[in-house]
Amino acid sequence: MKNKFKKRFIIPLLALLIFIGSTAFKSDLFEVAKQIEIFTTVFKELNMNYVDETNPGDLMDTAIKSMLEDLDPYTNYYNEQDVEASRINNSGDYTGIGANVLTLKDKLVIIEPYKGYAADKAGLNAGDEIIKVDNVVVSDFKDDAGNLLQGAAGSDVTVTYLRQGQEKTATIKREAVEINAVPHYSMVDEEVGYIVLRKFTRQASSETKSALRALKNQGAKKIILDLRGNPGGLLTEAVNVTNLFVPKNQLVVTTKSKVKKYNKTYYTQREPEDTEIPVVVLIDGRSASASEIVSGALQDLDRAVVIGARSFGKGLVQRPKPLTYGTQIKITISRYYTPSGRCIQALDYWNRDENGKATRVKRENYTAFKTKKGRTVYDGGGIQPDLELEVTKESPITNAILDDNLIFKYATEYYYSHPKPAELESFELTEAEFNSFKNFLRTNNFNFETKAEKAFAEAYLIAKEEKIGTAIDTDYEDLLNALNRYKNQAIDANKSEILALLSEEIVKRYFYREGLYEYYKATNPEIQKGKDILGDLSEYNGYLN
Repeated sequence: MKNKFKKRFIIPLLALLIFIGSTAFKSDLFEVAKQIEIFTTVFKELNMNYVDETNPGDLMDTAIKSMLEDLDPYTNYYNEQDVEASRINNSGDYTGIGANVLTLKDKLVIIEPYKGYAADKAGLNAGDEIIKVDNVVVSDFKDDAGNLLQGAAGSDVTVTYLRQGQEKTATIKREAVEINAVPHYSMVDEEVGYIVLRKFTRQASSETKSALRALKNQGAKKIILDLRGNPGGLLTEAVNVTNLFVPKNQLVVTTKSKVKKYNKTYYTQREPEDTEIPVVVLIDGRSASASEIVSGALQDLDRAVVIGARSFGKGLVQRPKPLTYGTQIKITISRYYTPSGRCIQALDYWNRDENGKATRVKRENYTAFKTKKGRTVYDGGGIQPDLELEVTKESPITNAILDDNLIFKYATEYYYSHPKPAELESFELTEAEFNSFKNFLRTNNFNFETKAEKAFAEAYLIAKEEKIGTAIDTDYEDLLNALNRYKNQAIDANKSEILALLSEEIVKRYFYREGLYEYYKATNPEIQKGKDILGDLSEYNGYLN
């Protein structure tokens, strides 16, 4: 009887006390235990009594992910498959078909086959839509269908795919795939070296160091470091990349948290590669996290001129915590701060507006900070470049076109209806092709809603509720017509930006990503501006003093 009592009451009680004692919570412990008990009871009763069969794993997955939605988009729960995907993301290598693949509900779309890897050797192209993997129909597969393409090196996988509406099959031999953190480096001219850093994987600093050394051996006396579109990665690698250009024992980034043990300062640990070589760093609205640590530190230390557009503003630090049965939770534990003290984070997810959207600090409320040499820089989220270029900013209409994947789809049609360009550097889309793209937008029913349009629609609904809608019907119709005229004009107003994106996607189809970087060097305005600044050291030093 005593043993039974122990098992039923004392052991669970001890387990609960151990759980509570091990958490970071210092108050309201009873409320935590109470809510856990309520949730456990609901979960048990639901699985036992619901009218249809339930899947406990799916229910729990949904429950946990729904709970985290009210926090920030970076605090995430990972099931066993998610954990493996995260490992691949950070390591930069995996075993599969060697392609960037977009997973949709009913198909897998090849976004980019990597040159010389399995998918490329099997003849798959960007735009191919995989509808069946071996005997598994993608639309019937409930989990992430992209996992079907992975498997042991040397094993075969047969895919059925659609290309321009025609069904085809291919057998692909899986192989180990290594995605380089630095996919390209080369000389722009006799003195300027160009390094592209795509992601902060475990190899990021070693590959950047190798690229820097190789370029200096080729005669580079100045460097352009391209962090555009780099979503970040490992914090330690951001510190190590910064360390290539600044001395040992230099503060690079600070993290601040409500939990004392997560308050950390990160200093450079190694001897630098070159503290004198002039550096220009390129950033844009998709440069985030570790990219912002590097660009922010080099800016604060007056070690590089940063040009482009304000970076994304992802300044929240996550730490993975292993859970039971191979699962994991990644929790936001602190915020990043640059050497001058600026917080990188742009959006406030804890003080949302009346519509539940995260708020952003208004420009008039930015705080001023000082760089090492006394230059004024500001917080407000993300890194503001020393030289902001309009061409780097993406307009709302361009973002809408990208979100609908229409640049990608048009490039696919173009690829199958045009021969390979004779010369890469001289490739240029004509006025006729821009008009063709506008027709493509119309046939694909492209439409986007501006913030003003949405606000007017909400106001009109309120007017109808207040029974004054009929009084303003004509004015509202005129307003909508004016907005539609603006949207039509906006496509033409952003012609150069749209043509640049189209050209880049089309070039990648014919010449792979390697060719794209060569095309960048010949045509990209940000690279050209970086080269111009590096070509005039008085102008370069003017930005830093």
